[in-house]
Amino acid sequence: MDVTKYNRAAWNREVDKGNPWTLPVGPEAIAAARRGEWAVLLTPTIPVPRGWFLPMPGCRILCLASGGGQQAPIFAAAGAQVTTLDNSPRQLEQDQLVAQREGLTIRTVLGVMADLSAFEDGEFDLIFHPVSNVFTPEVRPVWREAARVLLAGGVLLAGFDNPMNHLFDFDLADKKGKLRVRYKLPYSDVGSLSRRKLARRMREGWPLEYSHSLEDQIGGQCDAGFHITAFFEDRYPPEAKDVLSEYMPTFLATRAVKAG
Repeated sequence: MDVTKYNRAAWNREVDKGNPWTLPVGPEAIAAARRGEWAVLLTPTIPVPRGWFLPMPGCRILCLASGGGQQAPIFAAAGAQVTTLDNSPRQLEQDQLVAQREGLTIRTVLGVMADLSAFEDGEFDLIFHPVSNVFTPEVRPVWREAARVLLAGGVLLAGFDNPMNHLFDFDLADKKGKLRVRYKLPYSDVGSLSRRKLARRMREGWPLEYSHSLEDQIGGQCDAGFHITAFFEDRYPPEAKDVLSEYMPTFLATRAVKAG
């Protein structure tokens, strides 16, 4: 099956359903960003430290698999030159909705995160890549392409989920919330789920996911020519009632600089 095509349609539907990661920021957030008061998320709850960024005015930023009308408009309002690449046309429309409403300029490109052939070598100063590589079968090509399109000394900010998230069958949690290990890593919805469960997931319209090892997530960045300079962990907020988040961080974020 063509998972890229399926996930494109699935994320279009997520926009229509009002997924929190598809809801555009309001005018007050844009006004604050224009005053230099802004914050964005790579992971569910912790704002990315401002020291992780380059100066915004004139910064050439690629929001990688990051549509939804959230981060890109904030960066544009703060003075950056912003491009968004996303697999979902509806997610890109959310960026353009805010741009048109607020008089901002955001270039939007339909594409997949592992193929940045639409861009020249060294075209960007900073890449902002929130949790999304869970939707690509291989993550190392993402890091290689990110390194290619970044200027030497450019910064890659990436969020990704802990592969431990994919060990468990959450449908089998008991009444006390205890989880049962069910799947081997690396995990994929297509390769790990039974036909019945996969069919149900697709009927319900969920985007299909893949796990990636920390060796590929972090070591892959190093192998692509990045130096990791900062790191933090995050988890779902308590109101999400995520069982695993009660016990451990379920997301990670890295700041990496392209060697040059």
